[in-house]
Amino acid sequence: MTVTYLKRARRHAESDQADTRAAVSAMLAEIKSGGEARVEAYARDLDRWDGPVLVDAETRRAAAARLPESLKDDIRFAHANIRRFAEAQLRTVQGCEVEILPGLIAGQRQIPVSAAGCYVPGGRYSHIASALMTITTAKVAGVGHITACSPPRPGEGIPAAILFAMDLCGADAILNLGGVQGVAAMAEGLYGLPRADILVGPGNQYVAEAKRILFGEIGIDMFAGPTDSMVLADATADPEIVAIDLVSQAEHGWNSPVWLATTDRGLAEKVMAIVPGLIDALPEPNASSARAAWSDFAEVMLCDDREAMARVADDYAPEHLHVQAADLDWWLNRLRAYGSLFLGEETTVAYGDKASGPNHVLPTSGAARYTGGLSVHKFMKTVTWQRADRAASRQLGGATARISRVEGMEGHARAADIRLTRYAVTEAGAAAAKVAG
Repeated sequence: MTVTYLKRARRHAESDQADTRAAVSAMLAEIKSGGEARVEAYARDLDRWDGPVLVDAETRRAAAARLPESLKDDIRFAHANIRRFAEAQLRTVQGCEVEILPGLIAGQRQIPVSAAGCYVPGGRYSHIASALMTITTAKVAGVGHITACSPPRPGEGIPAAILFAMDLCGADAILNLGGVQGVAAMAEGLYGLPRADILVGPGNQYVAEAKRILFGEIGIDMFAGPTDSMVLADATADPEIVAIDLVSQAEHGWNSPVWLATTDRGLAEKVMAIVPGLIDALPEPNASSARAAWSDFAEVMLCDDREAMARVADDYAPEHLHVQAADLDWWLNRLRAYGSLFLGEETTVAYGDKASGPNHVLPTSGAARYTGGLSVHKFMKTVTWQRADRAASRQLGGATARISRVEGMEGHARAADIRLTRYAVTEAGAAAAKVAG
């Protein structure tokens, strides 16, 4: 496979994880011992917020009243699409029951977690869609209690559009908290709320590190890094559409890689010529973010054929993978490693980010090699059960005892032995009684 780089990244993902981990670990420890008082101190220091942490019903209603009906209709539209897709996923989650051998029946059940914490990023952008993606999916999965949090703005609290989305999706509790303090409050079950069994949602490096540290004690959706996107394009693609799709994802942040793999040199050169102008036309801070991402992290690759493009995609395992090429069914059946796949120029990653339905909380940094994105499955536990009659137990007992003794686990062997002895005696007595009768 020959791949020619027409543009190669000057930088790759860098990490000050050691420093971040130390800072986050200290914060989590302080909140664990200091509780709500320490959370509120961090909220004052980091978010300049000294208002109430728990959002009450009146504040939710007031947020909805401040929004134009047209925006609320758009949020409702996106919510309905996301809910429909999650409901379709739920129909694929099934229990089962099978008779493994005569008298031995085993099965599985799907049980939703009792409580979830949904983190909704704030800061530079108001991530309405993250509220829709996380809370809606948890609700459809049947989670018993959902807490959501988002960074408050000084003097305002959580922006009204995010608050409306959280309420629409069914958040049971909403916290005016961002960052590590928000994650910790949900994990510790502060403010009289249930402790989260799982934490989900994107966030900055501190949020990601808090989730990483807490993982094991509680569940998380995934370890998330900067968002990344790849476009696969052939000679049939429109260079301007390819270029704007790349730029639209580069605006996420200065370290958000975007990649183009193509079989057509002319297309690649046109895209590279168009991108700078599209970036310059963005407002700030979007333009600066996209310019840095394109300059330092973007790559443009020329491939021999479509199979070579597919291999590049599988190797990079992008979070978002957009195919703008002929024979879309071939790509759908061939590609193996991506967080979410977009087929044809008529769709775009931006649709998936905001409103089309499939979840936008996706694996980054190559993690799509081994996992998918957020779904109803993440909020559910697949648990197994079994029962046996005495005849089946006798069959199992001999094999279990022998295997256990080879392993050196005598206690296991004796747990099998007692059943072999008891049930053999019982059956022998039953047989004798039958003969005597």
